[in-house]
Amino acid sequence: MKILLMSDTHAYMDDKLLEYVDQADEVWHAGDIGNSCVTDTIQERRPLRAVYGNIDDTEIRKEFPVEQDFMVDRYHVYMIHIGGHPKRYAKGVKDKLKLKKPDLFICGHSHILKVVNDHELGLLHMNPGAIGKQGFHQKRTMLRFEITNSQIQNLEVVDLGKRGQ
Repeated sequence: MKILLMSDTHAYMDDKLLEYVDQADEVWHAGDIGNSCVTDTIQERRPLRAVYGNIDDTEIRKEFPVEQDFMVDRYHVYMIHIGGHPKRYAKGVKDKLKLKKPDLFICGHSHILKVVNDHELGLLHMNPGAIGKQGFHQKRTMLRFEITNSQIQNLEVVDLGKRGQ
């Protein structure tokens, strides 16, 4: 299964982003959607799994949960918006990870692209950075990868250039 992982669109969508959506089997959005037009457009093209973020309004919060906990090909995924990262998880997140024991932990919020193993908890942590144009990030990034035989394969950073372009 080909996954496109994004976060922090902050209501921004463009044709370049949609080209990558069209190449995926599923799109995962780790919060701060910004406007339901973003998720509606994605859902017209591909299946979407998403969580709401701290900037998202009541409409988005009614449509998407605060967290997603699911399996893909026997691979356990847990996704929230504000999660931190290994050695510096947000309050309460490490306890949830110990309880849920996911293979992959996904979050957004920081606008900082990060893929790192958490050896203590035995999981892979991913933050795709930010794909929107609002925020302090310099580059617009996403991640894409495949889940095959319960493993992440062909992981790559999608770099859509400078935030202001």
